[in-house]
Amino acid sequence: MNDMTEDAVPGAPSVGGQRCGLIAIVGKPNVGKSTLLNALVGQKISITSRKAQTTRHRITGIRTIGPTQFIFVDTPGFQTRHSTALNRSLNKTVVGAVGEVDLVLFVVEAGNFTLGDAKVLSLLKPGTPALLVANKLDKVVRRAEIAPWLRDMQQRHEFAEFVPMSAKNAKDVERLFAICEKFLPEQAWWYGEDELTDRSEKFLASETVREKLFRFTGDELPYTSTVVIDKFEEEPSPKHGRMVRIAATIVVERDGHKAMVIGERGERLKRIGTDARTELEKLLGAKVFLELWVKVRSGWADDEARVKSFGYE
Repeated sequence: MNDMTEDAVPGAPSVGGQRCGLIAIVGKPNVGKSTLLNALVGQKISITSRKAQTTRHRITGIRTIGPTQFIFVDTPGFQTRHSTALNRSLNKTVVGAVGEVDLVLFVVEAGNFTLGDAKVLSLLKPGTPALLVANKLDKVVRRAEIAPWLRDMQQRHEFAEFVPMSAKNAKDVERLFAICEKFLPEQAWWYGEDELTDRSEKFLASETVREKLFRFTGDELPYTSTVVIDKFEEEPSPKHGRMVRIAATIVVERDGHKAMVIGERGERLKRIGTDARTELEKLLGAKVFLELWVKVRSGWADDEARVKSFGYE
């Protein structure tokens, strides 16, 4: 991505005081990285779930404010517990993202620092400025304990700045933009002013179905379950203006998981489909017809060829 030049965007405006740069959002699973990315972009492009390890891909979110274009890279939470082919792929994505950016947002839960956080912190490259984003500040009961915790964090890494915040607070998000802007180089924008992500609509469809899958199965379903888009076709529609037909397969590891996803008389699968379709209609600005299937592919997360065939790097 770094080899893009000014003419990467046809008709891109001249530099004239413009800034543009890559910002990686890193942290262990479930510290709120996807919620933060969605807040920064101003629209949902990364799936959120209480279940850890739901972000699988490197998702780029784009936000242009005034003369500055912020390009955010949301990474999977760094995996330390199991060494499967899927987790090795996810970790490679994290390391790759950290190595080629102008700024790193190291996201932790305010007041906490675990072994998982330490492993992600060890990936940060010397020479790349990093901000400590102490997220979920709204959940901290004893605010007086944050100052000594911040001093302790400064001992662990030379952070350029500390940003205690809540990704759900609009003023905190605004303040984060102002801080990030200072670290971005003066150069022409890489994307058009109104672009929000470099991910395709097909990719956003698979992520939306996967989010609903985890929402309706809770902790019952292993995080190795995934979604593959089999068909994504756009049709002209005099009635709706735009119509999209999507067929997707939910891939699970065991027959028991398949039964769990389908639910009694197919009710759970129906709810997953209805929720995903409703959200996709808003996201795509189209009438959406969504068909869902469930297939068992045992051991896929350990099979490197299959991991790649399902769209992981």
